[in-house]
Amino acid sequence: MTEGYHSGTALGFRSPAPETEAYPTGSAGPDGTVQDVIGIGFGPSNLALAIALDEAGRRSGRPVRVRFLERQPEFLWHGGMLLPDSGMQISFLKDLVTLRDPTSPFSFVNYLHVHGRLTDYINRKSFYPSRIEFNDYLRWVASHFVDRCDYGEAVVAVEPERAGDTVRHLVVRSVDGAGRERRRRTRAVVLATGGEPRIPEAFADLHGSQRVFHSSTYLRSIAALPFAGSSPRIAVIGAGQTAAELFLDLKSRLPGASVDLIFRGQALKPADDSPFVNEIFNPDFTDFVYGQPESGRSALIEEFRGTNYSVIDGELLTRIYEILYQQKVVADVRHALHRRTCVETATEAGSQVHLDLVDEASGARSRAGYDAVILATGYRRDRLNTLMPALQPYLAETGVDRDYRLRTRPGFEPAIYLQGFSEETHGLSDTLLSILVVRGQEIAQALLGLSAEVGHARASA
Repeated sequence: MTEGYHSGTALGFRSPAPETEAYPTGSAGPDGTVQDVIGIGFGPSNLALAIALDEAGRRSGRPVRVRFLERQPEFLWHGGMLLPDSGMQISFLKDLVTLRDPTSPFSFVNYLHVHGRLTDYINRKSFYPSRIEFNDYLRWVASHFVDRCDYGEAVVAVEPERAGDTVRHLVVRSVDGAGRERRRRTRAVVLATGGEPRIPEAFADLHGSQRVFHSSTYLRSIAALPFAGSSPRIAVIGAGQTAAELFLDLKSRLPGASVDLIFRGQALKPADDSPFVNEIFNPDFTDFVYGQPESGRSALIEEFRGTNYSVIDGELLTRIYEILYQQKVVADVRHALHRRTCVETATEAGSQVHLDLVDEASGARSRAGYDAVILATGYRRDRLNTLMPALQPYLAETGVDRDYRLRTRPGFEPAIYLQGFSEETHGLSDTLLSILVVRGQEIAQALLGLSAEVGHARASA
């Protein structure tokens, strides 16, 4: 811990006690406390927000009453993909604070200093830490905010609390690991749950199968598999960075395995991370994207999809190509790419998963059996719909303001902010780490403004 820090607090500052208001008589409602804001999810986005709220609240003298709810039992960032050989694709300078305040004690550089590794890291001559180290950095920062986060609580719904014709508060319902439900009241919600695993339709009936799993649970799931022999056959579905990392990890983790990489494209494509293209991830580019008409935004996202979707780091591509080439040299082909291939159906029988495959160029059909199938098929971002169906009547027809606040109809007083759900309006960087520092600050400032309005209204009453 940094000198002057205290376990469970950030810079020794504690959130104020939640305000209490009477809940309507006769209602089986939540407790009477009212938070200024509840953050749903406590990954990097809401962690950056927690820092920004803490700093801004102390500067303004108007601390925000905030609570974060996280369904995992502890802070863990992409735990299923913390592979031994996996590195970050983003500079450590795009940590939780540096783009806003390079002097912050929550910087990655200070993390290295506190842990006695700064000189050693410099000797690496790299801007890119391992994924394992960056997760450790995030956990270290999160440890300073344990007094503001309830771990092991899964939010199941966000509902309106009406007072006559006006919705004054939101009620956030969550369930802990023992099945106990808790309901909290708040004036604002910040949704930052990340994506949910995207499962292709062909695999929908195999939900719960031990032998078919999404990349998000890779490390746990692959360790639990009861392979019958030393030469299992494994399929990886996908053509992006995650698929490539799994392909390489399986080769080293299970040396006797045969691994097929199945994807619909003609070739594995390199990510475009050249300096000029990378400018689309600069925070000020968000203003440019947001200022475009809808057609212009769509065109920009399509133009630069090669920076983020279904693309692979160039070095990994070279390693994969070398593996496939050396197989030809020694005449021992155990790893293969299945290009232009669609999985039409998937069925499980005994210890095998059978995939019915279609070559989309020729129409040829084939069937293959695997001991395991790993879905590196990305994520969907529909938590707004699954958590907040009760709020749909109150949402405006047009989407999200520049400060990430969801637009609502008259008579709806609470605020809903989105982190990582606004790619269509704010650009490709919205789901990445690149802009979360600035976005967290923007949302924090907006929340401080709301807090001031509430305080002024109460003082005038």
